[in-house]
Amino acid sequence: MEWKTHGERQIYTNPWVNLCLVDVEQPDGRRWEHHVVRLRHLAVAAVVNDQREILMMWRHRFITDAWAWELPMGLIEDGETPEEAAAREVEEETGWRPGPMKPLIYAEPANGITDSQHYVFRADGATHIGPPTEKNESDRIEWVPLDRVRGMIDRREVVSSGSLVGLLYVLMDEAIR
Repeated sequence: MEWKTHGERQIYTNPWVNLCLVDVEQPDGRRWEHHVVRLRHLAVAAVVNDQREILMMWRHRFITDAWAWELPMGLIEDGETPEEAAAREVEEETGWRPGPMKPLIYAEPANGITDSQHYVFRADGATHIGPPTEKNESDRIEWVPLDRVRGMIDRREVVSSGSLVGLLYVLMDEAIR
């Protein structure tokens, strides 16, 4: 059953988020304004080395006032491909230049309220090029053994959907290899 859209109006906008009211009609004929959050799209990088470790960052998120492990990720800039954004974010946030980026998985984490698209890539290997240029992203950067990741997820040490999707897919991919 498909919902129909009759129009949309922005009620708030800035460079990161647009809050809109969309005039929708449900299949049963009911018509109302639905809040929609329009976000810039996100690129996530799962960088795995030869020792079966994955590059992760320990960081604080002020919105939830919580610390957790995350994969490098960030917004896709105008004129940039998702693959280019993923590689750029790894370098800026960790100081490591990843190997070639390969598409891993695509996700829409909350498509009932937002149009945010998450492009997750995998890179096998990376070269350390220096300290991170983005100083406000993480408290520490570590290569975490893949066999520790499941426990970290179970203990809620990883909660970001972009990180979870990437990590779980890498673990599944590694199990198949």
